[in-house]
Amino acid sequence: GKWHMGVNCKSRRDHCHHPLNHGFDYFYGMPFTLLNECQGTDDPELAKSLQDTYWFYTQMIILAVLTLLIGKLANLFSVKWKIIICLAICGLLYFISWFSSYGLTKYWNCILMRNHDITEQPMNLEKTTSNMLKEAVSFIERNKHRPFLLFVSLLHVHTPLITTEKFQGRSRHGLYGDNVEEMDWMVGRLLDAIDKEGLKNTTFIYFASDHGGSLEAHRGNAQFGGWNGIYKGGKGMGGWEGGIRVPGIVRWPEVLPAGTVIHELTSLMDIFPTVVHLAGGAVPQDRVIDGHTLLPLLQGTVQHSGHEFMFHYCGAFLHAVRWHQKDSGTTWKAHYATPVFQPEASGACFGRGICPCFGDGVTNHDPPLLFDLSKDPSEANPLSADTEPLFDTVMRRMGEAVEEHRKTLTPVPQQLSPYNSIWKPWLQPCCGTFPFCWCNE
Repeated sequence: GKWHMGVNCKSRRDHCHHPLNHGFDYFYGMPFTLLNECQGTDDPELAKSLQDTYWFYTQMIILAVLTLLIGKLANLFSVKWKIIICLAICGLLYFISWFSSYGLTKYWNCILMRNHDITEQPMNLEKTTSNMLKEAVSFIERNKHRPFLLFVSLLHVHTPLITTEKFQGRSRHGLYGDNVEEMDWMVGRLLDAIDKEGLKNTTFIYFASDHGGSLEAHRGNAQFGGWNGIYKGGKGMGGWEGGIRVPGIVRWPEVLPAGTVIHELTSLMDIFPTVVHLAGGAVPQDRVIDGHTLLPLLQGTVQHSGHEFMFHYCGAFLHAVRWHQKDSGTTWKAHYATPVFQPEASGACFGRGICPCFGDGVTNHDPPLLFDLSKDPSEANPLSADTEPLFDTVMRRMGEAVEEHRKTLTPVPQQLSPYNSIWKPWLQPCCGTFPFCWCNE
């Protein structure tokens, strides 16, 4: 499925970020992510406001060249041909540089790979659902006689909501609902494959989402990004519950009791130590591992999650901290920064398309906004020293936890620097002779 970690570092074939370089033995899917551009719609998703800015500057350069050219030919003013030619060449290079990154996204980024080989460039979205499902079922059938780890990262419930004709119009909730129903059907097919091969009672299955619904995703007046219920905010917001609070569903018959509901907070970071635990291994001891195995909590041998504190980031910026007081059962959350909604009362960043993590796109809070999630899960009523007797005590303990947490972090180069974010032709995966990258196996 969707890898979303990229492929190359220094050359087109070094595959440094590829799944096969990070512990996996087999890969089929997208090395990047799914965007509206993959469908070729008129509503670009990738840095839309940035594209509009680049196109505005391109038009200004074109206008300047035409003005100088007309002035030169009509003898309205004197200007050297060298200046006009240099400006035209610079404008052309400027246009090519940004249009290669954004205008050709469908051809550069919307690709499917099997191991190191590109199978579709650009990918055929009409066949992607069936291809993903066939690959996953085939993997189960090939590995049924030995232990295996199958990680399926579905392209579904993500714009542009690729939905096959069979499921279009089936839901009362529009295209988004149709997409959810098709995803549910796909998960059912995978469970059927597990059951068919007699693996039901020996297979640990974990289903979850990596974030809440995307509030800004829309086409016209139709919202495409889901609904987060009572929880504030959505995808891409570092601290609000609507962006980070999702359910996890586990199935392991004859090992875990059915119908059990656990209200303790866990994290997707817990998957790694859980898988290591299941495989009989040991997590690395040479670094801080932020996750905890889920098995004791799921089996009921412990009553509380291993996470007393959780730290919620937006990009590289710490936006919020959660503290679950195990003795009292109270869950506190402090927001150090929150996104500036546009419009203000909308609860989302419709003006920007995605909420920024720093700068003028966020409000920094000193003192932080404090909420008691046990009583106020919607984060509607921030507490203060006047309304909460424990305010100072809670804020002091959370501050100490942040300092302890920061001591465990190792500085790394900025991965999302401007240089790392621009398109680099020498790193572009290509199944033909660059730049003629088209194939369909």
